Amino acid sequence: MSSRLDDQRGFDHGVFIPLKLMYPAADIPCVQLSLVSSLDAATHLAIGRALQALDYNNLLVIGSGFSFHNMRAFFAPDTAEMRARNDAFEAWLEETCTDVELSEAERASRLVAWERAPHARFCHPREEHLLSLHVCYGLANRASQTNVSATILGKKAGMFYWKV
Repeated sequence: MSSRLDDQRGFDHGVFIPLKLMYPAADIPCVQLSLVSSLDAATHLAIGRALQALDYNNLLVIGSGFSFHNMRAFFAPDTAEMRARNDAFEAWLEETCTDVELSEAERASRLVAWERAPHARFCHPREEHLLSLHVCYGLANRASQTNVSATILGKKAGMFYWKV
C-alpha cells in the first residue's frame, strides 16, 4: 500500500472540529490520515496495525467518525422500528468492541464483516464514518476499555476509547 503527502488539502471536518474543541489554540502538531478509497474494512484494520510501529510519546490518535450515520434517518419521523434498528446495531458494535470474552481474531473478523451486523446498512448506508473505528481498533488490537453512549439528533451513537 502506498501513501503520499498532500500539503495543499485542508483538514477534513472530522479532524478540524474535534481538534478545535480540544485544542482551540491550535498549538499541537497534527497529521490527518485519509481513508483508502476502496473503503475496505480489512485494509483499515491493517492501517491501524501499521500505526503500532510508531514510537512517539504523547501520541493521540483520534478516530473521528460516528457509529450511526444515516442522514435520511436523522431527519425522518422517529419510529419504534427505526429505534430498534439503531439499538440492534449499537448493541452489536458495543459487544464487538468491548466484550473481553471475544478473542482478537473474532473481534477483528466481526469488524471486517461489519455489514453482516444487525441493520448495519441502515445505520451506515456508506461506511466512511465507521472505518476510523477500524483503524483505532487495529492500533489497539484489544477490547475497548471505555465506551460511552450518547443520543445525537435522536439517534443512539457509541464512542469507544483505547489507551495504548
